[in-house]
Amino acid sequence: MAAAVTDRYDGHLARRWGSVSDFGKIADPIADKALIGAGLLVLSAQDRLWWWVTVVILVRELGVTLLRFIVIRRGVIPAAQGGKVKTVVQTVAVGLYVLPLPEFLDPMCLAVMLIAMALTLWSAWGYVVAAARLLRPAP
Repeated sequence: MAAAVTDRYDGHLARRWGSVSDFGKIADPIADKALIGAGLLVLSAQDRLWWWVTVVILVRELGVTLLRFIVIRRGVIPAAQGGKVKTVVQTVAVGLYVLPLPEFLDPMCLAVMLIAMALTLWSAWGYVVAAARLLRPAP
């Protein structure tokens, strides 16, 4: 939770102070993916979350990261708004699973996680479109 909070303020401060860099545009989303991915893996290893949810989210995250690296010579694809919303919802979902909540809230936790998974898949499309624009031959 502390890592998620500090990540939020790091990005805010970078934009406020005008110190956003191409490296940061690439490194920050990778750090987000590592943080969420580790949480998902632990939850699945503890049988608290279905493995298929973890696999779907991690495959998307890896795919988008690879896509961003494939097109990096043509330009950097910064984190899109959909990707940012997805990351927030993923963080909330993992956070709900980590908190010692009563069992009757398990369906709510699962619902938030499934929303996170849907946003994860939906936001991938934005990166595919951005990559296609970068790879399109110049007129």
